[in-house]
Amino acid sequence: MTISPVASNYCAVPLAGYAIRPDMTRGRLVSEPDSQYRTPFQRDRDRIIHSNAFRRLKYKTQVFVHHEGDDHYRTRLTHTLEVVQIARTLARALLVNEDLSEAIALGHDLGHAPFGHVGGDALNDVMKPYGGFEHNDQSLRVVTHLEERYPEWRGLNLSWEVLEGLAKHNGPKKGRLAFHLNQYNDLLDLRLQDYASAEAQIVDFADDIAYCNHDVEDGLRSKLFTLQQLENEVDLYADILPRIRADYPHLTEGMQIKEAVRDIIGLMVDDLIQSTRANLARLNIETAEDVRKCGQPSVIMSSDVFAKMRQLRQFLTQHMYFHQAVRDMCDEGGAIIKKLFTTFMRNPSLLPDQGQTLAKGADEAVFARYVADYIAGMTDRFATKEYQNLFDAGS
Repeated sequence: MTISPVASNYCAVPLAGYAIRPDMTRGRLVSEPDSQYRTPFQRDRDRIIHSNAFRRLKYKTQVFVHHEGDDHYRTRLTHTLEVVQIARTLARALLVNEDLSEAIALGHDLGHAPFGHVGGDALNDVMKPYGGFEHNDQSLRVVTHLEERYPEWRGLNLSWEVLEGLAKHNGPKKGRLAFHLNQYNDLLDLRLQDYASAEAQIVDFADDIAYCNHDVEDGLRSKLFTLQQLENEVDLYADILPRIRADYPHLTEGMQIKEAVRDIIGLMVDDLIQSTRANLARLNIETAEDVRKCGQPSVIMSSDVFAKMRQLRQFLTQHMYFHQAVRDMCDEGGAIIKKLFTTFMRNPSLLPDQGQTLAKGADEAVFARYVADYIAGMTDRFATKEYQNLFDAGS
């Protein structure tokens, strides 16, 4: 049997004219020969999956620190996989490039510091004199600079379209740019004023759909709020829970919430697909360049469902993200990060060999960025262990 190489424009399903075909890629910073069997975006996906940063997501906080008593809480890794699953569904239904959406989704959270958003805020506080820290910017830094897997270049040498999607997470970039993006965009112009591809816009919505629904399950599991509160304060649950009880009168609360989350994700996905199709037709979007230059998002939800998703996020912010128990847990993580940063800056001998060498010759800002990179790459448990080794031994 003869096996034919994969054509450069191969995709699993036919693509719409506004999709990014593999043969349309703007290429990589360092040119490479094409793969015989994988498209450029499939190679990008594989490079991200095999990276050190991706593996470390297993022990990085989504909401609850990894050791907080329940193996079923989401981590940054499980959240990422849930985003990938939703993004692929949306991409296929909208006839855009699944592989590109998957690669962007896999890489979108690589830059998160330990202990979730509080950890990132703590790093930003200590890095303000040196250009600040922002987790989306750090994701780009990870794949373009920090990963060391190839002898010919730093980073993963990903395709322009994947880097664009990571750089424009949550929309075009205007005004003052974050630290690494400001540097890297001079090397590879990512057209920051334009909208990202439809594939990248899909990932942004998949991220929102995944976290605001699955955090509901974790919040209920941790007893930060009740099913009754959800039904009283969130329209999505007020609409769906009575129907579930009518259809399944003997269902436990645990199964009710699983059914509700599944139905709500389905509702949001269906709404986004139908609303985006109508929006693409209204805007007369025919090409990938039309998506970038139309001056507004091409991928949208209806105003009604988007408002209900925003209401759900507000509920989670009030009852979960800013719950005192969660804040105490995360504040402890933030304090750990600040103490580690201060200690490493004062005592470079505690760092790996590369950091010790850098401390001798680099200026303070360069050294501080190394320390921030080192801490941002830590898992929750590694950061906690480092802190205990440095400060708890004599207590």
